Amino acid sequence: MAHAPEKRALVRAAYVHERVPIEVAAHKAAVSMRTASRWKSEAKDEGDDWDRGRTAARMAGEGFQSIVQAMLEDFVSLHRSTMQDVRDDKEISPLAKAEALSRLADAFTKTMGAAAKASPELSRLAIAMEVIRLFGEFVRKRFPRHAPAFVEVLEPFAEALAAQLG
Repeated sequence: MAHAPEKRALVRAAYVHERVPIEVAAHKAAVSMRTASRWKSEAKDEGDDWDRGRTAARMAGEGFQSIVQAMLEDFVSLHRSTMQDVRDDKEISPLAKAEALSRLADAFTKTMGAAAKASPELSRLAIAMEVIRLFGEFVRKRFPRHAPAFVEVLEPFAEALAAQLG
């Protein structure tokens, strides 16, 4: 079934300028998800990358600081979810949990470092997160039996720290 060009423009505008997921953009235009995805792919092949347009629209509308902040929010959400999975998994040994914590802390530190370079306003928070990472390493190496308690306390502390410094 052929759709009017206006429908394609509506999907693109919703996805790029309103920054809604492609599924929502498709629903707004009353087209299938498959059609919207195909239009997005075809546009990219023709030189109109909707994802790049979306990023550019965000930068123009909100500024680079907002993009860095949004990236961090996405990362923190994923980080929290992973932390919860590690904490809730009864099959993982305390030592394995400590190792997972160390890796998560490292990923967090690297992400915060990159954000701090991109946005100097976030550098204080990056330094604080480095201290948390170092503390996590210390707990993992010297007190692995305390790793589960550390993980339990770390998440709310990181949120409080981010609210205070970020």
